[in-house]
Amino acid sequence: MVSPEATDVATLAGPGEVVAMSAELATVSFRTKSSVVEGKPWTVVDSAVLSSTLPWRKFRWYKGQRHYSGVYWSATMHDHVVYESRLELSRLIFADFDRGVQRILAQPFLLKAKVDGKVRKHVPDYFLVTDRGPVVVDVKPEHLLAKPVVAFSFAWTRRLVEARGWQYEVWSGAPPAEMENLRFLAGYRRPWLFDGALLDEIRSTDVEGRTFGELARGLGGRDPALSRAAVLHLLWLGELKTDLSAPLSDRHEIVRSA
Repeated sequence: MVSPEATDVATLAGPGEVVAMSAELATVSFRTKSSVVEGKPWTVVDSAVLSSTLPWRKFRWYKGQRHYSGVYWSATMHDHVVYESRLELSRLIFADFDRGVQRILAQPFLLKAKVDGKVRKHVPDYFLVTDRGPVVVDVKPEHLLAKPVVAFSFAWTRRLVEARGWQYEVWSGAPPAEMENLRFLAGYRRPWLFDGALLDEIRSTDVEGRTFGELARGLGGRDPALSRAAVLHLLWLGELKTDLSAPLSDRHEIVRSA
């Protein structure tokens, strides 16, 4: 069913704002493992279909390219996810760490709409399937958001996404300490590298009032390096928590997730 808001999408003219657009006339194109689907009505394509797409654009590396691109093994997807800049990688790590995110799709689809009398196209950076509903994400450095072409593109994309009752996010980074902590914890995301018995021992340990250093050193007869790595893995999983707004240290207090 098309939401009432999907019929007409319009705002007063202003910097980066959309004058007129019909969400019902917008289309979406996407790739799957077996086919390329083009020109489907945006308002009726099920989110479950979009949660299994392949990147719309061909992914290439070449000498002298402007952005740092690559692939990241996602613990959420149990597979590699592409990114085209360090900033996109940062958002990808945040999504991978978020326990509410169930799937992460890069360059998930091509949106096409007639906006202010012209046909516009846009490929979002990520499509997240979450326990809060679908989230469409565009990643852009903050200093570029005020550029008219960027603001306009994101404005009409937001209108289309929110017309479906989905969330739209423009992401420009996170506080440096939090970002560095997550980059560090991501090094401990691969579950097959950890001893299950050691993880269970930490799970059964009373962590109340204990610091990260105390917990890592406090397992009798265990190699402190392995214990430390196991605690970091449980922090990545969200089973243990600590304040990630300051650089992680042995003084950080550890608590068990509710």
